[in-house]
Amino acid sequence: MFSTKKARTRLTGVLAGAAVLALAACSSGGTDGGSDDASGDGGSGDTITVGFSQVGAESGWRAANTKSIQDTLTAENGFDLKFSDAQQKQENQIQAIRSYIAQGVDVIAFSPVVESGWDAVLEEAKDAGIPVILTDRAVDSEDESLYESFIGSDFVLEGEMAGDWVSENVATEPINVVELQGTTGAAPAIDRKTGFETATADNPNVKIIDSQTGNFTRAEGKTVMEGFLQAHDDIDLVYAHNDDMGLGAIEAIEAAGLVPGEDIKIVTVDAVKDGMTALADGKINFIVECNPLLGPDLADIIKKVLAGEEVEKRIVVKDESFDQEQAIEALPTREY
Repeated sequence: MFSTKKARTRLTGVLAGAAVLALAACSSGGTDGGSDDASGDGGSGDTITVGFSQVGAESGWRAANTKSIQDTLTAENGFDLKFSDAQQKQENQIQAIRSYIAQGVDVIAFSPVVESGWDAVLEEAKDAGIPVILTDRAVDSEDESLYESFIGSDFVLEGEMAGDWVSENVATEPINVVELQGTTGAAPAIDRKTGFETATADNPNVKIIDSQTGNFTRAEGKTVMEGFLQAHDDIDLVYAHNDDMGLGAIEAIEAAGLVPGEDIKIVTVDAVKDGMTALADGKINFIVECNPLLGPDLADIIKKVLAGEEVEKRIVVKDESFDQEQAIEALPTREY
């Protein structure tokens, strides 16, 4: 665990360094995704320098998540954000984290591409005295001292909410389900699958006849759904691990001359505006929310960690769920 004494010492150094480091004050938040090459001075004045490595830009959810972080960790709010886009590659993320360590940032935050394979680089951050905060996705490290906190959704619960709705509202008779999984090895893909299967395990009417990754993208969701439709002529429901893959499935279903939401029902996770619009239009039947607006919570956690305050190891945000009527009501004021 990053010690309270070390956290206070580090914050004191940041606060005391104004005169020496003033010339380096600049924020890369809200700029080009590859802006992690700025000077690593550790911040100027009372500015907190944060190195953030994002998974990529694979979906509407991810775009909203990035915007929330970049809009919050600004110079006006006392932050100097070094932002990098991993383009869904773990090696890019590890390289970015090592760059942040070399730059001497105050805090590293990242949304892990996959769950495994982080211990070595997180040990390097720990040895450098730089606290790490996980956002959106967790890691499977047995050594919890390698990171300060996780902030995000309960992906298992999201899968369970989707499965419960299917079991109660569709699977009152036998149904065949195809599953569009997220990126292989990613926490939401693993957990949303587990949650759905757990929730439907006691319902003999639910049969998952095919399951394949669509990497959380609309294009791959469409391609995989086209394959499902060619392989199976008896699909009753699509369970997509995010809205974008569900929206891709809609395109494939319509191209096949079928009516999404009627001939083939669709359940997704995220509740971004495009997904909610499709739900309001009846093309999707049910959506479980995954709130992407983590910027304010991340900023609060960063400040507490650097001040030596205790933070919860796992902070779970509250997610809602929506049917068609609820989506119509929510859309006019939807932030993402």
